[in-house]
Amino acid sequence: MSSLQIKQNCRWQTYVTSAELEKRAVQTILHSAQQSIRQRGIFYIVLAGGTTPRRIYEALRVADADWTNWQVYFGDERCLPPAHAERNSLMAAQAWLDHVPIPRGQIHAIPAENGAEKAAASYTQAVQNIELFDLVLLGLGEDGHTASLFPEHDWGTTRHSAGAIAVHDAPKPPPDRVSLSAHRLSAAREVMFLVTGESKRQAVEKWRNGINIPATAITPANGVEIYIEAGLLPPGGG
Repeated sequence: MSSLQIKQNCRWQTYVTSAELEKRAVQTILHSAQQSIRQRGIFYIVLAGGTTPRRIYEALRVADADWTNWQVYFGDERCLPPAHAERNSLMAAQAWLDHVPIPRGQIHAIPAENGAEKAAASYTQAVQNIELFDLVLLGLGEDGHTASLFPEHDWGTTRHSAGAIAVHDAPKPPPDRVSLSAHRLSAAREVMFLVTGESKRQAVEKWRNGINIPATAITPANGVEIYIEAGLLPPGGG
């Protein structure tokens, strides 16, 4: 397990329904892209897996955006064949990426089918020249994990951590995965957590009580935005 190196600055953005949260997330993503492209000519985004991100991606497929200047990366991936239904890259492709004109060479899937160690080394090279991602999307697991950074595992929090790390013996299948490290995920101008569903309540409580779960290891200089259903917080807890 990794120790927390920097105190995380959290801004909790509450929404009455998941639909409202997803609508606002889409707006934020498109605004971030527009701003990044206007200022730097390119938009580096890191995608998350999961049900809520999938609905957001489905909304993005009909959005008006300067897709040709997007560079798409992934926060984590399962060590499964590329066409496997549980691959994050396949989900994002089917929900969104196959339907917009982002050049295929600008969609950077993690080659997790090659095995965790080899894929982590390859993806570390793929991201090494990106000083800061413009926007990182993350979820929260029932156990407090984010991307494929799990409790009782190495989260890669130090400045010497590789950009991507191999994950073995994950507590949920498949056991072998690849994840961007906490240090690499923290190298971002903006980080947005998407938290919906009653099953996340205990993890949220731990997070807010300062317990050292993996989600707390993401510490960008600008802090993190946590988009969360209001019902998961105590009254007045936004």
